Amino acid sequence: MEASATIRFLRVSPRKARLVADEVRGKMVGDALSVLQFGITKGVSTDILKLIKSAVANVQSRQSDTAVDPEELKVKEIRVDDGPRLGRFRARAQGRVGRITKRMCHITVTVAN
Repeated sequence: MEASATIRFLRVSPRKARLVADEVRGKMVGDALSVLQFGITKGVSTDILKLIKSAVANVQSRQSDTAVDPEELKVKEIRVDDGPRLGRFRARAQGRVGRITKRMCHITVTVAN
């Protein structure tokens, strides 16, 4: 059985989110949760941690008739996609303007047996 969870429009650069996602891709859920809690100090690790817990809860709610052990689940897929960009302008010297780009990303986690 597999289930997924998605977070959209997360105000984190996709490049920074992919650094954390690459660390937990393919791991067992218990190992991935411990790596995210104690091993990685990036800010996006808490968001990915919540996302994996949500995907595990989705599996358990789908399999309400049989008990599902979270330790048997594996992070099958974790995908970090680009989201929209917020454009800001900052005044620069001699009447010019500089563009500031605030990036967003969409993260999808799939867990399976």
